[in-house]
Amino acid sequence: MTQHDISHLAAVLFALFAAATTLGLLAQRIGQPSVVGELIAGILLGGSALGILNPADPVIHSLGQIGVMVLLFEIGLHTDVRALINVGGAALTVAVVGVALPFGFGYGVCAALGLSVVPSIVAGAALTATSISISARTLSDLGQLNTSEGQIVLGAAVIDDVIGLIILSVVAGIVGGISVSIGSIALTTGIAVGFIAIALVLGNLIIPPFFRFIDRVEQTGILGVAGLAFAFLLAWLAAAAGSATIIGAFAAGLILHRTPQRERIEAATTSVGHFFTPIFFASVGASVDLGVFRDPRALAIGGALLAVGVIGKVAAGYSPVWLRVRKLLIGVAMIPRGEVGLIFAQMGLASAALSPRLFSAVTFMVLGTTLITPPLLSYVARSEKRPPDHDDQPGDGGIDDLVSGSFRRAPSLQFAAEESSAGTSTSPEARRP
Repeated sequence: MTQHDISHLAAVLFALFAAATTLGLLAQRIGQPSVVGELIAGILLGGSALGILNPADPVIHSLGQIGVMVLLFEIGLHTDVRALINVGGAALTVAVVGVALPFGFGYGVCAALGLSVVPSIVAGAALTATSISISARTLSDLGQLNTSEGQIVLGAAVIDDVIGLIILSVVAGIVGGISVSIGSIALTTGIAVGFIAIALVLGNLIIPPFFRFIDRVEQTGILGVAGLAFAFLLAWLAAAAGSATIIGAFAAGLILHRTPQRERIEAATTSVGHFFTPIFFASVGASVDLGVFRDPRALAIGGALLAVGVIGKVAAGYSPVWLRVRKLLIGVAMIPRGEVGLIFAQMGLASAALSPRLFSAVTFMVLGTTLITPPLLSYVARSEKRPPDHDDQPGDGGIDDLVSGSFRRAPSLQFAAEESSAGTSTSPEARRP
């Protein structure tokens, strides 16, 4: 890289961080997550507007991919495997239905509009995940995170992230050329699940003693460097095994979640994430072709995906039929797609599985679900009264057992709730300025 290239990169990064930080803060001031501001910053700096940020630039692309791995590593650090197991049948039901319905609706809409199989699969997959950071932040701001509904949403969003990562790995294999069949999907799913399982078993045996040794080395910042190095190692191993790099980064976070050094690793990782993750979100925004939205067909696809994306998640909120809770509030809180949906869209664009028109339509859906959730959730929380729990007795498997048993035994969820009630968020995104 020449001196001219470096100076040009410095100018681009200055513009990117200045715009992303400013618009991220403005987004927070109006009740939106900072990722919305970062996306809008990318749109403004991209080729459709100012022409400053080129997402196809190899350096920008590489920095953005590092940002994705760091983000998923951070999410893994916040995810307790025991919480996933003990979170209760309600959260699991909401999560599974909240993945199946949007995927089916999204695939059906795209197929009905004449799209081929692979683009329809990628678009449907982008509808599956719920952004835990956006949901938790919004519920916390409304004082609803410590309610039964808030805890169900938090648990379901964590499970959604895990299911979404598996689906992402499957879709990555499909767009990479693997034929669409039950056998190939089962193989790719098996590799993803098997990699996480093997990594957790071996990692929990090997890694804690290693990090105890690292902790005794008196050198500033060494824990953070070691944690990131471990994440990149597992990302490489996951790719070598035929899975996605983010599966490895997420597995690294899961392994390190229960180590005594987690908070210091997390602090160092968050600092690194402040640099890399805005590059990813801004580059995603820069990939949006604003001219496409003058295309009636692109608007039709984006509007249809947005509609079925909302309907699918709201319907999932009603799936735990045995509970006396505010099911509409649960469903609305599951609507935002956030960063995982963007990762799906970017992967589809990079692999040519999504055309620029369809990529912009999917991004429109992600932005739309992210923007409408806070005001809609605020309205539902104010207007919908919480049903009485007098028919729900301890030991009958209802919400009392779910909260008193599962959630109080889930350290990461309890920790997240306590921090959120104190005005902070445990999500990587919410901590970014």
